[in-house]
Amino acid sequence: QVELVESGGGLVQAGGSLRLACAASRRALNRYLMGWFRQAPGKGRDFVAAITNSGSNVYYTDSVKGRFTISRDNSKNTVALQMNSLKPEDTGFYYCAAGRQPRVRTSTSYDIWGQGAQDTVSS
Repeated sequence: QVELVESGGGLVQAGGSLRLACAASRRALNRYLMGWFRQAPGKGRDFVAAITNSGSNVYYTDSVKGRFTISRDNSKNTVALQMNSLKPEDTGFYYCAAGRQPRVRTSTSYDIWGQGAQDTVSS
């Protein structure tokens, strides 16, 4: 079973940038669709971005298009989420997830989840 570990969360002012990284425990990441989900306080886990196993296709929720970039390096078993022009509404716990189902925006398509990383954007 692959395990995922996120890193890179933190506190930043609005307009700033953060980069989240997700590392897999062993060489298997290229088999998986990878996604990032965000959970704000008191809310459910929402789709943020996804990238297919080859990296040829990427998907974003509308609110982050043009500001966030998802990428992967299968040779290093890592996935990253570069977040620019951050807004207070981007605050939340960010989860990295791996899956094999085609519905990239649906959390049930993902079988493996990291422990999450907190990002806080102050106004």
